[in-house]
Amino acid sequence: MSSVKPTILVTGGAGYIGSHAVLALKRAAYGVVVLDNLVYGHRDLVEQVLQVDLIVGDINDRPLLDELFAKYDIAAVMHFSAYAYVGESVTTPDKYYRNNVVATLTLLEAMQAASIDKFVFSSTCATYGVPKTVPIPEDHPQSPINPYGATKLMVERILADFDVAYGFKSVCFRYFNAAGADPTGLLGEDHDPETHLIPLVLQTALGKRQSVSIFGTDYDTPDGTCIRDYIHVTDLANAHILGVEYLLQGGDSTIFNLGNGNGFSVREIIDTAKQVTGREIKVVESDRRAGDPPALVGSGEKARKILGWNPQYPEIDKIISHAWNWHQKRHG
Repeated sequence: MSSVKPTILVTGGAGYIGSHAVLALKRAAYGVVVLDNLVYGHRDLVEQVLQVDLIVGDINDRPLLDELFAKYDIAAVMHFSAYAYVGESVTTPDKYYRNNVVATLTLLEAMQAASIDKFVFSSTCATYGVPKTVPIPEDHPQSPINPYGATKLMVERILADFDVAYGFKSVCFRYFNAAGADPTGLLGEDHDPETHLIPLVLQTALGKRQSVSIFGTDYDTPDGTCIRDYIHVTDLANAHILGVEYLLQGGDSTIFNLGNGNGFSVREIIDTAKQVTGREIKVVESDRRAGDPPALVGSGEKARKILGWNPQYPEIDKIISHAWNWHQKRHG
């Protein structure tokens, strides 16, 4: 029996989390093919750093998908291709439903036609809406408060129905806040526009921004600012390896939260970044943003129990220092 590991298609593999998943797959000796339309992805990271096959194209292009599945012997798909700006999803919901739902359905149908029935889906804690309990378990009611969360929930429902109808197996990972960068400095976070707190804070430390905003200082939290659960992107990527192995070994469809189980406030993130960078970071206090829950913290117990997932970098100073190394290298 061959010991060569199978090939995994990674959609959105030129993006932030996707590229780290590609790196983790390579390190675990899997074959990897990346499909990315490069709207937000970075060609240089795939071709020069990761050095895997990159197909530039869209998941809604059915002829391209059929050609790809005919050319490569794909055992499973990791799906990261999605628009993920919450505010934009409110102002242009059509864009989000077309890309995140319709295009994903095109991908699933192409997989069906090619007899590929294993799918790891990048979902989100945004499917829960405003949490009733913290830390949030997987069986918490889902009531998204923006179109982005609604599109992810819709795909989760499609996957559940595909399992019943076709025996199509999936693992859905509901992320909390992905953060940090590859510890060796190969990859990191590079969005345009950037909306995530840690990169915004570090760009301010680098002098690329004049200040960082705190949206809301009157929440019912210890210091009045929002609390979020930050997961190191390498730990997220490693969960995806465990997820695809679970499916390849015959695991049934299931859902996992990927959270550290403890949160950090906006002020704590800024204070830690000051310590890590040794630089002053100017803060502007602003009003609350609509749709920001006071606290989002996820329980990762199920993933620990079933997948044996064990985050290597739960400390916020480690997460921020890895991100700082990357930002200095990429933007310094």
